[in-house]
Amino acid sequence: MRRVVCAVDIGATKFEVGLVGEGGELLDRSRCEVDHDVGPQSHFSALAVLIAEQLERARDQHHANPVAIGVGCAGPIERDCATVSPVNITAWKRFPLRGHLAELTGLDVHGDLDAKALAVAEGWLGAGRGIRDFCTMTVSTGVGGALVIDGQVLDGDSGNAGHIGHLIVVPDGRRCGCGARGCLEAEASGRAVEAITGRSPRQPTYEIMQRTGTLVGRAAASICNVADLDLVVVGGAVALGFGATFLNAAQLELDERARVGVGVAPRIVQTRLADRGPLIGAAAIAWQALGVEVGPRVARVV
Repeated sequence: MRRVVCAVDIGATKFEVGLVGEGGELLDRSRCEVDHDVGPQSHFSALAVLIAEQLERARDQHHANPVAIGVGCAGPIERDCATVSPVNITAWKRFPLRGHLAELTGLDVHGDLDAKALAVAEGWLGAGRGIRDFCTMTVSTGVGGALVIDGQVLDGDSGNAGHIGHLIVVPDGRRCGCGARGCLEAEASGRAVEAITGRSPRQPTYEIMQRTGTLVGRAAASICNVADLDLVVVGGAVALGFGATFLNAAQLELDERARVGVGVAPRIVQTRLADRGPLIGAAAIAWQALGVEVGPRVARVV
């Protein structure tokens, strides 16, 4: 039987679970919307249903052997998703996700921030393949990010490096959930777009797509200037849904503000993995823990 990882993506508005093989192939997937009016165990029960469904499909439909659980979760988290506190899932505060998943499945559980997992996936199979230094950004309900330097994903002291969503892009701007003002997440996330416009981010105006792209490009320029990068890869429902208008505005702002390098001019591109990236990234974290060589490794701080 072929080996697969059961990949879990914890987002602000949805839970998604899939089966990913050693070559990064996504064999199956299930998802459900997050009900923000329920308690922590109800959230886990909804996730458990998806996991049970995928594990059953692995054996019965795909003739595959699940060997581990891989998790990509919105932050902040404790290392390996021992506990998770996604900012936009208020019922989960230091929720012991890894222990619950291990008890549920009997499998080893390996996890990390969703944006760091995406960085591994992009370096493995996506726009960062073969590139040793780049940044990934997820622009969705919230905004996350990760940096790959010299072939390693930066980890940070607590494992939460890469909170690009909390770069200040509008001085004294909108109040962010973190308490500061003018963070990228408070100005350019899906929730911010809805708060600013009164419209769903699925129905954006041309002006809001331009503004969102400009602010993302502004943050990208700061990252490129600080870390000497020439590639930023963006994914997430907002970035992908706003398409060329968003991307062109982001590149124009990046061109205007990232001017300190002496090499190739920085560029911002969309993920090549589309909506598969989060699940492939979650699986990649587990495959790495099992000794399979995939993507840039997370530079764990001891």
